Amino acid sequence: MVEDNPTNQRVVGLLLRKWGYRFDAADNGEQAVAAYRAGDFGAILMDCQMPVMDGLEAAQAIRALEDGRRRVPIIALTAGAFGSDRERCLEAGMDDYLTKPVNAGELRKALQMWLAVGDRAPV
Repeated sequence: MVEDNPTNQRVVGLLLRKWGYRFDAADNGEQAVAAYRAGDFGAILMDCQMPVMDGLEAAQAIRALEDGRRRVPIIALTAGAFGSDRERCLEAGMDDYLTKPVNAGELRKALQMWLAVGDRAPV
């Protein structure tokens, strides 16, 4: 989970734990790219507006680093609710798009869609 807002981190983290997922948290895109280099993740939940490196830049950097690695689904979690926001996320290499405030049902459905059934890989 890549999110600079501590409250949003707590809320999403509580949901992920409740559903049985393990996860790491990063406060900005730069930390997310470093974590991607070092780890193996089932999916990435990516905020779009963050300091240091935003989610769009981080998604592009992660896609550039894949080079033969399995493509990790990147799910945008953003306050941007316009169609153009969705398109920018997809163009940056993200696979899905959810708006904030996070709807628990939509988040769970997206994770189930992007992760194998029964998989509890880190998110």
